[in-house]
Amino acid sequence: MASSPNGAGDDVFDQFLADNGHSTERTGWKRDYNKKQCPDCGGLHDTSATTCTVCGWDPRP
Repeated sequence: MASSPNGAGDDVFDQFLADNGHSTERTGWKRDYNKKQCPDCGGLHDTSATTCTVCGWDPRP
């Protein structure tokens, strides 16, 4: 099942997922001491990082 690329049906899709036990909140950087940690692969980066250089994860939608 694919959602629309412009986000038109995201509210309905998120509600469906939430009703069926899935988390729908946005994922952001985790903190590990004075570093940012990628929530996808666990790679550590400086606090100025905007994307993960290990797996390419980007927190912006």
